[in-house]
Formats: sequence, structure tokens, C-alpha cells
Amino acid sequence: MSEHDEEANRLSARARRYARVGVNVGGVAARMAGSRLMGGGGSSSSNAVALAKALGGLKGPLMKVGQLLSTIPDALPPDYAAELSKLQSQAPPMGWAFVKRRMMAELGPDWASRFGSFEHEPAAAASLGQVHRATAKDGTALACKLQYADMQSAVEADLAQLQVLFALHRRFDPAIDTREIYQEIGERVREELDYRREAKHTALYRNAFASLGISDVRAPLVWPELSTGRLLTMDWLTGERILAFKEAELPVRNRLAGAMFAAWWQPYAHIGIIHGDPHLGNYTVFSEGGEPSGINLLDYGCIRIFPPAFVGGVVELYRGLLQDETERVVHAYETWGFRKLSKDLIETLNLWARFIFGPLLDDRVRTIADGVAPSEYGRREAYAVHQALKQKGPVTVPREFVFMDRAAIGLGGVFLHLRAELNFHRLFEAAIEDFSVQTVAARQQAALAEVGL
Repeated sequence: MSEHDEEANRLSARARRYARVGVNVGGVAARMAGSRLMGGGGSSSSNAVALAKALGGLKGPLMKVGQLLSTIPDALPPDYAAELSKLQSQAPPMGWAFVKRRMMAELGPDWASRFGSFEHEPAAAASLGQVHRATAKDGTALACKLQYADMQSAVEADLAQLQVLFALHRRFDPAIDTREIYQEIGERVREELDYRREAKHTALYRNAFASLGISDVRAPLVWPELSTGRLLTMDWLTGERILAFKEAELPVRNRLAGAMFAAWWQPYAHIGIIHGDPHLGNYTVFSEGGEPSGINLLDYGCIRIFPPAFVGGVVELYRGLLQDETERVVHAYETWGFRKLSKDLIETLNLWARFIFGPLLDDRVRTIADGVAPSEYGRREAYAVHQALKQKGPVTVPREFVFMDRAAIGLGGVFLHLRAELNFHRLFEAAIEDFSVQTVAARQQAALAEVGL
């Protein structure tokens, strides 16, 4: 890629995107404000449907943000979250003529000669880019993730519109202060545009799985010589969709669920990193000897690196709840940045904490949540907490919570899909054995330095 970046948040592209998105979001904002002024609810179902319709026709970051918001408890009113959760990440793919221009811009006019083969049709198309199958000159199967044009401009325009929606939400329903959530989402979505950073994230996880002895989770190997800031070329990891195993024998479903648990919570407990996008399209199942054996973790655009002290707060809260030690629980909340903690507010926060930690506190083989649909996991509890916070708030949610909650809710949904029956308590105890904040800090520093982060 040339030194002069033609696509770096171009004003003209941003203005076009802003105008297009602004009409859609602005119309919904006007409806919300109007219904409020007329005495109606600011979060009515009809407004929520209108917002989902406005975002659903857009390829790009705002649709991705819409999906993301639907998984974060109380980032938006329940009606909106329910509608946004229906948004699909499958976007219309770029045609071959467009792909050739994009590849030439990234690897130069002789780009095709650097591959053994390159498929014209994408294997997958999502909100920020699409994936093409290819082979290296030595025949190795490759996955080439190619970003759509002008995505940086689109991100900035879309985040500006998201700020409008969040401001309205704060005005109509001030129980949760969404400013920290907005900042966190903005930072992570901007990071997702940087494929060089994603290459480092991928290496970080490959190293973590190797050092932690996690053989039933695989991360792809990146090919730096065939990658740029907007093109990421990796080994193609062969696998089947995880939902294809919903009716498999229980030991198979449990094996896959155990691998998923390890993929998320072992790197978190040991290195302070978490995969912030537990979306069903981001992993497949690999088989060995004809038997489903583990998980391919495919996408590393949304990785959250946590301060070791925050990880310590998670372990402290878990142990405080397990041993019913109020002082320990309060200390954990304070470590995370919650302020002015009254007794009522602590009890309200504990409602959510006991839901998130519930399966980890229960020393027995169990499902994550009996009789709950995967799409509904966490919604009822989030609503109860929201109602309680209305009496006690407003509460500013520390930004690190965005992807912690998202990981817990998203993984819970996968465990429900698989109908897994595991002792989650024993799995978590194994992950935090010999835990110390100082050890996590040292491991994290070494792990990040090794991949250049």
C-alpha cells in the first residue's frame, strides 16, 4: 500500500455516508422525540422497528454496531435491542471487478501472481469486508479478508450518528449513562479497521493457546507478505458451522462447549485478553479421525486487552459472591471504577453479578440456563436491573464492561444452542488457579511485546 493513503477518513466519503445514514437515523430520532413530546413512550416497538429498518439496509459499521448493541444489556431500551438483534451481518458482496481493484491497491498490479489461485466469488461477506478463498504458491489453502472501500470514513460518520441515538437514550431514560459505552464501542470498531493490528491479535491468541496447552482451539497463521492494513491473509481453517452439532451426542456437544469456555476464559484469566465478538459466524468445528474435536476461532478484529487490576476485580467479585463476603464484593466494584456505592446500589449491581456468575458459583453439572431461548439469555435479568437502577441511578458503567458482558452473554447463547451440561464452576476454578494480578501483568506484558502490541 502506498504511503499516501487515499482512503484515510476522506471528507467527501464521510459526508456522503453521513448524509445517507443521517436521513435514516434522523428520521427515527425525530419519531422518538415526537412520541415523547406527545406523551408516548420513547422506546415504543414501532420506533424500534423503524430503527432496525433504517440500519438494516446499510452495509458497514453501523449495522455491526447495531448487532453489538443488541448484546449489551441496557445500552439501548429493550424494544430496540430485540429489533437490532435481528440484523444480519451478511452484506451484498463486492463484485469481481471491484475486488481486483481492491487487491491491486493493496498488493500492486502483479498481485494475482503472488497466489496459486484466488476465487472470484467470496466465501463470506460481512459488514466491514469479505473473505475469499485462495491458495499460496505452495498449495496451502488461504483465507483472504478484504476490506470494503472507504470503511474508515463510514465508521466516523456512523459513530457520529450513534452518538445522536445515545444522547436521546440518556435524555429519555437516564438510569444508565451510555457515554463510556459509546467511547468503548468507538475504540473497538476503529481497531477492527486495522488489519495489521488484527494480525497481531491473531498471533497473540495462537501463542496464548500454545502456552496454555489448549489444543482443542485453533487460531489461523497469518501470512504477513500477503497482508496489509486492509487485506489479511491467513491459513484457511477447515470446519463446519457449530449449529450443525446441535443434535450431536451430549459428549460431543460438551466437548465443543468446553473448548469454547477455554477459548474465552483461559486467555482472560492468564493474560487479561478477551475475544469480544462471540458471534456464531466467528468459529467453526474441526474434526480429527471423523470425530468433532474442537473449535477454529476465526476472527480477531475485536479483542479487548484489560488492565490486570480489572481482571483481578473479576476474580475478587467471584470469590466475594462465592463466600458471601460483602466487603470483597464492594472492593471489586470499586476496583472497576464504580463510585458512590450505596447499599441499594450494591444490591442492584449484585442482581446482574449473580446472573453472570451464577453458573460459575454452582458446583455441579448443569446447563447455563434451563428453558431459556439463546436469543433471550440475559434479557430478563437486564430488565430487572434496569428497573432497579431507575430508582437508584444514574449509574456510569465502566467501559470495560461492554465486552465482558458481551462475551458472557454471547457464550451463554452458544452453550444454550449446544444444550451443554458442564460443571462451569470447576472449569472456572481451573482457569483462576494460582491467580495473581502481578502474574497476569507480567504475562500480559511479555505476550504483547512478543507480537508487537
